[in-house]
Amino acid sequence: MRRDTFLHSLAALAVGGALPLSAQAAQAIKMMLPANPGGGWDTTGRALGKALQDAGVASSVTYDNKGGAAGAIGLAQFVNGSKGDPNALMVMGAVMLGGIITGKPPVNLSQATPLARLTSEYNVFVLPANSPYKTMADVIAQLKKDPGSIKWGGGSRGSTEHIAAAMIARAVGVDPAKINYVAFRGGGEAISAILGGNVTVGGSGFSEFAEYINTGKMKPIAVTSGQRLAGSSVPTLKEQGIDVEIGNWRGVYGAPGISRAQRDALIASLEKAVKSASWAEAMKKNDWTSAWLAGDAFASFVDNEFASLRATMVKSGMV
Repeated sequence: MRRDTFLHSLAALAVGGALPLSAQAAQAIKMMLPANPGGGWDTTGRALGKALQDAGVASSVTYDNKGGAAGAIGLAQFVNGSKGDPNALMVMGAVMLGGIITGKPPVNLSQATPLARLTSEYNVFVLPANSPYKTMADVIAQLKKDPGSIKWGGGSRGSTEHIAAAMIARAVGVDPAKINYVAFRGGGEAISAILGGNVTVGGSGFSEFAEYINTGKMKPIAVTSGQRLAGSSVPTLKEQGIDVEIGNWRGVYGAPGISRAQRDALIASLEKAVKSASWAEAMKKNDWTSAWLAGDAFASFVDNEFASLRATMVKSGMV
């Protein structure tokens, strides 16, 4: 067989997903980030893109930020615009499930292809440095007096911090339907609102607030973990007599309609990326915990998580 004929045949097989990953050229990846710049999905997606390139499985990575509706706007664009594309990825996580439950968007996550869960982390609640409140106990005391006077700021409706705020209210005897929750389209907007004193309490993943906590611009008052995070002095909600624990996780989906071989090739690429030095550096920098789970096991996890989150949100008066 002539060399040019062989190369054309090889390329055709790679496009169809019929070749193992090792025989395919590095791909030009298109990454959907269904949030505005500055938040957890944006940070995760860009760190993953760099890791894919450093691992040699992506020749280039382009990013598309589409914030709003807890990721539903980006999800809709991804589902409708990436059908059958083996080079398309979308970052997502627990927040998207919550947003789908509360917002009931026309698109469904089941239309896309589950690939892998990457990380998990817990949320932290913070006060701006000049807040008149000093502790979570101060916030709860005011919440009981006048629920609407406490503005909780965080991600979109249905985010883990929104669910946590509703669970906190319920745990302390306040009607969750009365909480004053201010949703932001991305982490950058939420951070600006907290630093500007436009919300009373801010909630997000610890990594998103770490810089401001370390410089004293935000005061952490509680984490949503079952026990204190390693190396942290921030008390848990449970330590403070509030029986609430809720975690966050982030993962990656592929486009609708890709073949199983293409799905498996993407999973293999992701697995190489998360073993790279670049990813290890991002994990350490952002205090993420590895939570690798791929393929059918990840798909089952998402289904179970969706049911569990819905039950929690119904109990907290959010649905």
